[in-house]
Amino acid sequence: MTEAGSSQSSVDVGALPCPHWAETTDVPPPLDVCESCIEIGSEWMHLRQCLTCGRTGCCDNSPMRHATAHAKETSHPIIRSAESGEHWAWCYPDEVAFVPGPDGWERVDEE
Repeated sequence: MTEAGSSQSSVDVGALPCPHWAETTDVPPPLDVCESCIEIGSEWMHLRQCLTCGRTGCCDNSPMRHATAHAKETSHPIIRSAESGEHWAWCYPDEVAFVPGPDGWERVDEE
């Protein structure tokens, strides 16, 4: 899997960091704006990108929380940070974080 996610045709779900990675696809680079905030004239703090469809939305510290709203509305399970220098992803259903590892995304388990 690439850092941006990858198309998961006939992939062994057991080999993925969580089963929801099967729903990720190759997405274009994230936008540098929250599309929904632009539409309504709101501001955002940080940006996140949906790894199912590529939509860029604002984080939960932003007033409108568009990335989470998108995940709830669409059932798209995994986002990644769209911030420069940040390399992590989040699975909403499993409430688990991931970071890139030598063989793709790896789960960040709390000890």
